[in-house]
Amino acid sequence: MSSLELIKGDFRNFLYLAWKHLALPDPTPIQYDIAEYLQHGPKRLIIQAFRGVGKSWITSAFVVWKLLVDPQLKFLVISASKQRADDFSTFTKRIIHEMPILQHLRAREDQRNSNVAFDVAPSRAAHAPSVKSVGITGQIVGSRAHIIIADDVEVLSNALTQVMRDKLGEVVKEFDAVVMPKVGRIVYLGTPQVEESLYAGLQDRGYKCRIWPSLVPDSKLKKFYAHRLAPFINKLELPVGEPTDPLRFDLKDLNERRASYGNSGFALQFMLDTSGSDDERYPLKLSDLIVIPLSTEQGPGEVLYGKDEILDLPAVGLTGDYFYKAMRVSEDYYTYTGAAMHIDPSGRGQDETGYCVTKLLNGKIFVLDIGGFTGGYDNATLTKLAKIAQKHKVNIVQIEPNFGDGMYNQLFIPILQKYHPCTVEDTERQYMQKEARIIDVLEPIMNQHRLIIDRSEVERDYSESKDQPRRQLLYQMTRLTKEKGALQYDDRVDVLAMGCHYWYEQMAADEKEAYVNRQEEELVAGITNFMNTIRETETDNMVWNQARS
Repeated sequence: MSSLELIKGDFRNFLYLAWKHLALPDPTPIQYDIAEYLQHGPKRLIIQAFRGVGKSWITSAFVVWKLLVDPQLKFLVISASKQRADDFSTFTKRIIHEMPILQHLRAREDQRNSNVAFDVAPSRAAHAPSVKSVGITGQIVGSRAHIIIADDVEVLSNALTQVMRDKLGEVVKEFDAVVMPKVGRIVYLGTPQVEESLYAGLQDRGYKCRIWPSLVPDSKLKKFYAHRLAPFINKLELPVGEPTDPLRFDLKDLNERRASYGNSGFALQFMLDTSGSDDERYPLKLSDLIVIPLSTEQGPGEVLYGKDEILDLPAVGLTGDYFYKAMRVSEDYYTYTGAAMHIDPSGRGQDETGYCVTKLLNGKIFVLDIGGFTGGYDNATLTKLAKIAQKHKVNIVQIEPNFGDGMYNQLFIPILQKYHPCTVEDTERQYMQKEARIIDVLEPIMNQHRLIIDRSEVERDYSESKDQPRRQLLYQMTRLTKEKGALQYDDRVDVLAMGCHYWYEQMAADEKEAYVNRQEEELVAGITNFMNTIRETETDNMVWNQARS
């Protein structure tokens, strides 16, 4: 058998040559296993491999190998962004142009030859090019292909809310109208971005999934993977928790990535674990919040929780978790009984300086303003915080003492005094694990529906962080678990917990009793004012009559 026949007969042989041409180390055992599944797998398949394993590069080489075997094939490459898809096709074209064994595939002058749509020389005239790239929101209708490569069509920005996930699920259905009948294949490459990943739904539609995690899974996770776990992983004679591809990522490297991504992000991106979307693991729900328009001066005397009508707001929680319209919001408004601002300084690094303004009324906590700034202790950030305190007329500012033993306070107080003189103090030092502490504070308050957030803050939280969803308060809230390092970012949900913890003692009074007492106080005050007015009127009449006589 000639060397060309060996190359055409086994994609792994071509992969080895391609890696040598690209001056890469030899393909790793996992990369060879993915290559074999690409060659011999079913017509509808999903390759879920940990981020960084090289699945896109392997599949680019696979496209070239298939064209070497059969130049008449047509490929359509689809990604979440047009740029991502174009990068795939450009890399594929470069392999063809650079490898000596593929020179006969280079497009002729009379053929298409752009980076985003090109032909190979032996291909016959056709409407569809040999390789074409398009974004998931681009013009898919009208295309035709023998093999569709869906390379990371799911990203966090198009799978964050249930509406987005539903829309993405409908778009990918178009693939079945594009792929050639009988002989066509659809190959998904990706890592899940959310617990309710598109890839889980595809398996209900007949797609076969194979999973390559970065670490040897334990028995519980193996049970979740079931038949989807790559047989290669099962054959590894390694202890649980050891790297499955140590030639690319050793344990130290993976632990660094876990620290960067957070446990939940690492579970999705590197362990392909979407098993955790249960009530116990993610206890903080959007559906337990009350969202209404709020004023910074006064709050409604009574707000009753309801779960009948879904609010038209972007819901970034897990599947089935929405915001609901309050059952009743009273028309009588009262001055809040307290107003506080909490700040969690970032110092330096990727963390934000988180802030939260909360107010109390009748046993409920009202969130008037919450967010974060990329700055830490610079004058611009401190001035913004001071103006927020001024806007909401807070009585006290509490600061997390995690920066320079009170140095942040010393920098902030002079600026705050210019705009809004008020009390400034440190919060209590916390020694409990952060994730557990946040949940222990927020879960009972939210379960009792005592946390009310201004609707405009919910809208702003979503709109201002579209490009970085993990920065959003409500994303952090609904993905928080009690595992240490659960989130990549937790600045905003942490400062919200600080604000809620501040009001714990004052919330002890029953909210209904507080509302009734407030009404009685208002009634007594009204009667007193009325009687005083009558007395003043009688006195004025008496004085007038005496003067007249």
